[in-house]
Amino acid sequence: MKEYRFGIVGATGLVGSEFIKVLEQRNPPIKSVKMLASYRSAGKKLFFNHQEYTVEETIPESFDDIDIALFSAGGDTSKHFSPIAAKAGAVVVDNSSAWRMEPDVPLVVPEINPDDIQKHKGIIANPNCSTIQMVVALYPLHKVNPIKRIIVDTYQAVAGTGIRAVEELKTQVVQVLEGKETIPHVYPHQIAFNALPEIGVFLDNGYTKEEWKMVEETRKIMHAPDIAVSATCVRIPVLTGHSEAVHVEFTNVMLPEDARQILSQAPGVKVLDDPVISLYPQAWPCAGTDETFVGRIRQDASNPKGLAMWIVADNLRKGAALNAVQIAEEMIKRDWVRPGGR
Repeated sequence: MKEYRFGIVGATGLVGSEFIKVLEQRNPPIKSVKMLASYRSAGKKLFFNHQEYTVEETIPESFDDIDIALFSAGGDTSKHFSPIAAKAGAVVVDNSSAWRMEPDVPLVVPEINPDDIQKHKGIIANPNCSTIQMVVALYPLHKVNPIKRIIVDTYQAVAGTGIRAVEELKTQVVQVLEGKETIPHVYPHQIAFNALPEIGVFLDNGYTKEEWKMVEETRKIMHAPDIAVSATCVRIPVLTGHSEAVHVEFTNVMLPEDARQILSQAPGVKVLDDPVISLYPQAWPCAGTDETFVGRIRQDASNPKGLAMWIVADNLRKGAALNAVQIAEEMIKRDWVRPGGR
């Protein structure tokens, strides 16, 4: 069996830690792993499969002995090092937004468009976390009854911003409960016991960058440039797990029971939908899981061809690390990576 040399760029971050966990759990054919990060994290110790690794500073020569490079170190780092890694012969799977809308870079969710992987020129983009869970749930329905319009409101966990945001939420919760003043550093306002409808910078059209990612990425992944998409993205005081209220307009009428049946058989989807016993997806129990959970499926009272639903997933796993590893697994399965081939 062929074995592959993996590199993790941003190995000390939240998503980097999930890369390590997911690779351990799914156990692809790995020959070696290299832990990479910025110079500030160089020298730290990490464990993979009970073996200790020393984190190395990411430099151009880091990729000379890597077949698959999993990146989660921010857009600037990816813009600089991804082409270097690709030129050295590695296939980059990048979790930042740096390459997603480049025409010659595949934007991939393996349950939806795995064939796009083969079109890569050394770099494959991992979509935005909120986009991934939404399209995993909607695409199976779209194949049966084409979607015309999507309105989505997200309720996003602080883990999506990184370790500093997680720590800020924890600190602020204690401060508020003790009657102390909070001073925000990561977000523009207090996040504890609050909701901030601002994720990413505001664009000239009034949407935030995060909201516009969902518009453009959905169309690219689903190969559906004419789908109308409108998003409002909100940061809430949850540690891990993004939730979404989604309203979908189809070409033809789709009954809720038909949607449940389709989704119950869809890859990567789990339906939790029984209002009688208050069964629906929740962020807290979904943390640490790999599925995209769907519930509250009902007819849209404002549109006879519409459905409303509630979608939840772990943003660090399916929304980031797991999806990237699944892309790597798909390449390995289809023999689209040449280990050590220079």
